[in-house]
Amino acid sequence: MSQTPDNPFDALGGGGFDINALMQQAQQMQEQIEQAQQRLTETTVDGTVAGGAVTVTVNGVGELVGVEIRAGGFDGSDPDDLADLGDMIVAAYRDAKAQADTVASEALGPLSGGGGLPGLGGA
Repeated sequence: MSQTPDNPFDALGGGGFDINALMQQAQQMQEQIEQAQQRLTETTVDGTVAGGAVTVTVNGVGELVGVEIRAGGFDGSDPDDLADLGDMIVAAYRDAKAQADTVASEALGPLSGGGGLPGLGGA
């Protein structure tokens, strides 16, 4: 009659499974992700269009934190100029957001997949 091991993971070989070590590693990864996200909120990138007529500043998590419009480039009384200005702000934001996404990928990439928790696969 065979005896059932006390720890079901013993049957997998390698001396068992240390859930405490896995939980500690997960906690450390969570702290690293939180630190990286904090750094991203403090990092800013600029997006510009029309030779600097409009510049927007976005932080590393994609939040718009500033808009600068060069003086003399737009007449506030002309509807077409205002429509163009709106389009330029959107384009400058998209430029800055793309840069912020790249910065975020570089900062969080090693933490968010691939080399994470062993046996759980990457995201």
